[in-house]
Amino acid sequence: MAGRDGTKGDDDFESAAVARFGVAVGERLRAVRMQKGLSLYAVEVESDHEFKASVLGAYERGERAISAPRLLRLAAFYGVPADVLVPRPDDEIVLPGAAATESLRLDLVKLADLQTPEAVAISRYASAIQIRRGDFAGKVITLRRDDLTVLASVLGTTTTALVADLGSQGLVVPS
Repeated sequence: MAGRDGTKGDDDFESAAVARFGVAVGERLRAVRMQKGLSLYAVEVESDHEFKASVLGAYERGERAISAPRLLRLAAFYGVPADVLVPRPDDEIVLPGAAATESLRLDLVKLADLQTPEAVAISRYASAIQIRRGDFAGKVITLRRDDLTVLASVLGTTTTALVADLGSQGLVVPS
């Protein structure tokens, strides 16, 4: 199938993005269902057969797209806000050509000078990473993408906002 300019690439790119989004939504659907202690069949029965086990399973595997109204009804059934079922910025789908923050170098000396609760938490986390890596000599530590994700979660923010905040405080050392 050709794209707007006659190329197949646009359609392939869009299809891949839609598929990744569907998988991410499916993972969230499954996680919420499991947290509620429900099987696929139990959801079907308790929803008075509104949500068939086979269809819900296809949603969860990302094999079938769920409409927005159906997603809202399923969120209401589970008793969760609908946005819980939709990927968040930290779960962003990295498409070809898009750059995700892989890592950043954090200035530990400047961090030690800050006395905010957030700075203390970041410092503790950085120390734990140093212990785990056996890296005690540096005045700079590299926080990897997973480190940033965990730290952002603990601080109640997104990785994007965390990186911006660290940068605005002069804590990011250029590579």
